Amino acid sequence: MDTNNHKNLPKPIYGESPVFQMAVLQLLEVAEVIGLDQNILERLSKPKRAMVVSVPIRMDNGKTHTFIGYRVQHSLTSGPSKGGIRYHPSVDIGEVAALAMWMTWKCAIMNLPFGGAKGGIACDPDKLSMGEKERMTRRFTEEILPIIGPRMDVPAPDLGTDEQTMAWIMDTYSMSVGYACPEIVTGKPIELGGCIGRREATGRGVVYCIMQALQEIGVSAGNATAVVQGYGNVGAVTCQELAMRGVKVIAISDRYGAITNPEGIDIAALNKHMADGKLLKEFPGGREADANEILTMPCTVLVPAALERQITENNAAQLKCRILAEGANGPTTPEADKILADSDIFIIPDILCNAGGVTVSYFEWVQDMAQFFWDEAQVNQKLEQLMLKAFHQVRTVAKESKLSMRLAGMSLAVKKVAQEKKRRGLYP
Repeated sequence: MDTNNHKNLPKPIYGESPVFQMAVLQLLEVAEVIGLDQNILERLSKPKRAMVVSVPIRMDNGKTHTFIGYRVQHSLTSGPSKGGIRYHPSVDIGEVAALAMWMTWKCAIMNLPFGGAKGGIACDPDKLSMGEKERMTRRFTEEILPIIGPRMDVPAPDLGTDEQTMAWIMDTYSMSVGYACPEIVTGKPIELGGCIGRREATGRGVVYCIMQALQEIGVSAGNATAVVQGYGNVGAVTCQELAMRGVKVIAISDRYGAITNPEGIDIAALNKHMADGKLLKEFPGGREADANEILTMPCTVLVPAALERQITENNAAQLKCRILAEGANGPTTPEADKILADSDIFIIPDILCNAGGVTVSYFEWVQDMAQFFWDEAQVNQKLEQLMLKAFHQVRTVAKESKLSMRLAGMSLAVKKVAQEKKRRGLYP
């Protein structure tokens, strides 16, 4: 199969998106490796359902503004679809469809009873007041009510959203059905049925994978350095967990800039600095740097934990890391993958590396359904157990089949979903 033959790419409304094309190209590549049935490939290459909604709200200045929102469900074969809701100016139907597809593979690789979904609103949450965000969230929830539900589609936080966003969605849905329904979303506040450790779960999962990869390349944590792109929830927790294990974090960036310190950045002091409302690039414990240049700094571990398509054919050959741990979704393009295939960089693919968030979301959903809650030690122990199991399964396939870690992970995930589709059949 010619993965460069774009006639194989679906051409609905999301087909022209470069992010969605990237996701489908990855699927086409693994389909050739595993000999995937063409009929199953046809179904997996297109999301099951996509909804585009207008979200009109009254702004604080009294004017009405209409945002555009999206919810895409890639697969419902394995169970309810699962995926975050992001608020970001770049959100469009193609990006959301790609993220939904990646979420399907993520759930499959972790053996969770979910399919993949994603949602979002094209907006800049930093420019909205709390009241505007609440009205936007509640109206968006109302618009997508027909396709969400605890057994149908369960949203979660993502870029630009948080526990409070999930609380508003939970309340809006609960008002609609007439009773409290905490299992409609995950990533909620603890007092509304949230799971202890959910906020930190993605970053912790990234670090569990990094520690295993360090063993693979024979480097101790105390001798390792890390560069982290993105200091949102995932990047911040990753930095904190790495520092706790003795890894020296030497550079960090966010949307406003970057800092470096070859002696190691004091993460606790940085968090206090930013909690006071100051910018990361103003932190006195580091030197201001170019956010793009830190990606090619010499380091043991590079963690892209921001947006997709950050490592491209333009900078892949310049990477000087030993381990590339993909904390973000889709940070490495297929063109960059081909370049990195000729290097000795150990890649932990996104569908494995950042799967900690959806794994603890699953724990939260289970606890809400049963109304029986676990303590933090149980959550972290179960998370580490599942992350390490998945890591070693992917590593074994990579070694035995002589595949890259990405293709090994994708092959496990796609085979699982394909087998389920084959067993269930095609209705009618």
